[in-house]
Amino acid sequence: MRLVYLGTPAMAVPPLEALVAHGHDVALVVTGADKRRGRGNDVSPSPVKEAALRLGVPVSHTVDDVLAAGAELGVVVAFGRIIKPHVLAELRMINLHFSLLPRWRGAAPVERALLAGDDVTGVCVMAVEEGLDTGGVYARVDVPIGATTTADELRRELVEVGTRLLVDTLAHGLGEPEPQLGVPTYAAKIEPTDLRIDWSQPGTVTDRVVRLGGAWTMFRGARLKVHAGELVDGALIPTVVQPEGKARMAYEAWRNGARPAPGEWFE
Repeated sequence: MRLVYLGTPAMAVPPLEALVAHGHDVALVVTGADKRRGRGNDVSPSPVKEAALRLGVPVSHTVDDVLAAGAELGVVVAFGRIIKPHVLAELRMINLHFSLLPRWRGAAPVERALLAGDDVTGVCVMAVEEGLDTGGVYARVDVPIGATTTADELRRELVEVGTRLLVDTLAHGLGEPEPQLGVPTYAAKIEPTDLRIDWSQPGTVTDRVVRLGGAWTMFRGARLKVHAGELVDGALIPTVVQPEGKARMAYEAWRNGARPAPGEWFE
C-alpha cells in the first residue's frame, strides 16, 4: 500500500521501520522541525526524520505536502500536531494511539495511565478525524501495567505491541471502525509540577511519580531528583537520587553526605 507517515519522537520510529520492512511504499514522511541543540547554532533532526533518511524516504515538515504524494492512506504515530480538516477531507488517515480509547485521549496517555494507577492500558488503531482522538477504532490490544512497571518499560512494550497491531491491521484490511464506548478521559501534557513528589500522599501514589521518570523533591532549598525508590511499609523510600549539578548516586551515599538532622525530611 502507498502510504504517507506522520510522526516525530523515538517511539514513532519502530512502526515506520516495520511498515517499510513489510513492503509498504512509504511515499513521504512528515515530521517535526529540526531543533536547535546546545548553545550553538547546530540543529538536530527528529528521530523519525533520521530514520526516514536512513530508509531513503523523502521528508517534509509541512502536513499539506501529503496531498501531493499520491498515497492511499496516512499513518499517524505520536505526531504531536493537529491535522487540518481540508487534509482529512482528501486523505483517509489512521492513528496508532497508546491507550484504550476513550480512556486517555490527548498528549500523554502512557504517563497518565501510570500516574492514575491503571492496571491495564493498551494500543488502538483508530480513524483520524477532526476531534481529538475521537475517531472509531479498527483494532485494539490490552497491555497490563505491573506494580513496578516504569513509564519507559511501558512505553517500549506499547510500541512493540502497537507496531505488530498496525502491520497486522493493514495486512488484513481496515474494514469499518467501531465507535468508542465509555466515558472519555483527557491525558493532559505532563508538567514539571506533576513530577514533584508530594510526600503527604500515600506511598503508592509517590511511587508512581518516581516510576514515571523525572521525579524531584526539595531538600534545604535545593532540588533533588529521585530516579528510583521502593515501598517499605507503605512508604516510598528513595534508592537512587541526584543532587543538583552532580551525578546519580545511591540514596544512602547521598544521605551520609547530607547528614539530615533527626526528623528532617524532604520539602
